[in-house]
Amino acid sequence: MTLWIAFSILTVLAALAVLVPLARSGRDEAAVAALHDAEVYKAQLAEVDRDLDRGLISPEAAQAARTEIARRLIAADREARQTGSQTGEAGKAAAVARLRLVQGLALALVPLGAVAAYLAFGSPDMPDQPLAARLETPADGRSLPELVARVERHLADNPADGRGWDVLAPVYMRMGRAEDAAAAYAAAIRLLGPDPRRETDRGEALVVANNGIVSAEARAAFERAVKLEAGAVKPRFFLALALTQEDRRDEAVAAWRALLADARGGEAWAEAARLELAKLGVETAETAAAPAAPGPSREQIEAASEMAESDRQEMIRSMVDGLDRRLAEDGGSMEDWMRLMRALDVLGERDRLREVIARAGEALKDDPAAVAGVRQLARELGEGS
Repeated sequence: MTLWIAFSILTVLAALAVLVPLARSGRDEAAVAALHDAEVYKAQLAEVDRDLDRGLISPEAAQAARTEIARRLIAADREARQTGSQTGEAGKAAAVARLRLVQGLALALVPLGAVAAYLAFGSPDMPDQPLAARLETPADGRSLPELVARVERHLADNPADGRGWDVLAPVYMRMGRAEDAAAAYAAAIRLLGPDPRRETDRGEALVVANNGIVSAEARAAFERAVKLEAGAVKPRFFLALALTQEDRRDEAVAAWRALLADARGGEAWAEAARLELAKLGVETAETAAAPAAPGPSREQIEAASEMAESDRQEMIRSMVDGLDRRLAEDGGSMEDWMRLMRALDVLGERDRLREVIARAGEALKDDPAAVAGVRQLARELGEGS
């Protein structure tokens, strides 16, 4: 209702903005004409005085000119008075009536026309849908931005809901809002306490927000995660990456080698670790043995040391794509599917990871134990229900 009142006021103001000057113009027309005539006669009198001062005319001629100008002024005034008297009050009343009619029609037809157009082309039967009401509706069928807004509103009213922050943080990451994700993880850690996953994910969000650079704050988060779970792979990976970025070669080599010591074979992060070692000019036992696909060959590792970062990432992606194609064409074991899932998690390809989880469930549907293993890994990667 308030919206309709506002629209009505705006419509009246828009009409008045045009009609008020129109009404004034009718009243001011005669006055403008009279002023124009007076200015003309004043100019003529001034011209006579200038000619007299310059000696162009005699005083007698100047006096005669002034008399003639005065006569014309009186005649013009008499004619205006006669015209005005002939028009009379009836003519003025008719003019005023016509003006009022135009104004009334404009004030009535403009809003009526707008309402008629809305009824013809709009949706008058649609009920109001304020944001607060939309956010209160069930989550089914809601878009992701609406769901996020719903949780954000809840957290604004209940900032101590640590579980809410913990749920919202990974959603922010999927939406590309890394800084917001880092802040949400920080709130969850403050309210729920630190654990390896929260600390690691917060550090990763800080790295993404910092364009891939492991900052001091991110490094501290990864170190806390390792302190809580010494064997955690992901925070150790980022800590090794931090040493590489800081040009601390010997420490970086030791960190990458320690990480590879826990590899079971075929993990995407292990391939990435080998490529980082190759970048540092170190050859591992796996590269010397030229392992079979999906791992890189010795020649690939040697070539990687000469590649730019984007090229190395492209090589990793190509190996992951090869494994994906093989599974799509020939199928594979639970371990193969889980290897691909871990690789996509490391690469941050969340949409593709969800697609692979669904494909793995379909491909392994005849093996309940394998399906259970895939679902368990999916939950560990943050994609389980």
